[in-house]
Amino acid sequence: MQLQDILFSQGFGTRRICSGLIQQGHVSVDDAGEPCTDPGAAFEEEGLVFRVMGETWHYHAQAYLLLHKPAGFECSHKPGAHPSVYTLLPGPLRTRGGGAAAGVQAVGRLDQDTTGLLLLSDDGKFIHRMTSPRHHVPKVYEAQVKHPLDERQLARLLEGVVLDDDPKPVRAKACEAVDEHHLRLTLTEGKYHQVKRMVAAVGNRVESLHRSAFGELVLTPDLPEGRWRWLTGDEVRSLTQKV
Repeated sequence: MQLQDILFSQGFGTRRICSGLIQQGHVSVDDAGEPCTDPGAAFEEEGLVFRVMGETWHYHAQAYLLLHKPAGFECSHKPGAHPSVYTLLPGPLRTRGGGAAAGVQAVGRLDQDTTGLLLLSDDGKFIHRMTSPRHHVPKVYEAQVKHPLDERQLARLLEGVVLDDDPKPVRAKACEAVDEHHLRLTLTEGKYHQVKRMVAAVGNRVESLHRSAFGELVLTPDLPEGRWRWLTGDEVRSLTQKV
């Protein structure tokens, strides 16, 4: 693939902008000391490492990211009262691919006050697999609740509760009281404000909410709030193979 097309596919602007970056000596390939100034120079994409304006990038045909979402951010490109979660990502990830659907998209949403594991991708099939109710991808939530938990509440969450917008009961795949105010809940659906509404339906209230796992992925302490990383190939396969 030509170098200008590689930069375009990775989100560094229009082909004209990418060509200009190359011609002006802002791009080098495979950590070479000298910049490549030929926009038409061809490179094998697989495993390609390049530098743009001094920053190192690895070529990815499609983007699969894990973000540790902080509170106070909306999972929307057009947020309302809070900043967009996409502002936590570098510009190229927000524009890669070009067109109306440019950039990565959140795989489902977390409320602005909810923290934790958020997946993002530009692979539409992957997003559909991870969010479709029929695939039952488990998500684990850690909820701090206002009132002490009891066995009745846990039993009702497992049996199923009826929410006000659907006569069909929704139930937790698993739940446990980590302590009297810490509820760990595993869900395989993704209804609007589902954890908060389910907890309210059993007579309690969520004070804070954190997603700790998505499918086989677990959010680890080495990724601070507001930071992101690429998923490994094995992690992507573990998610899609389970589905």
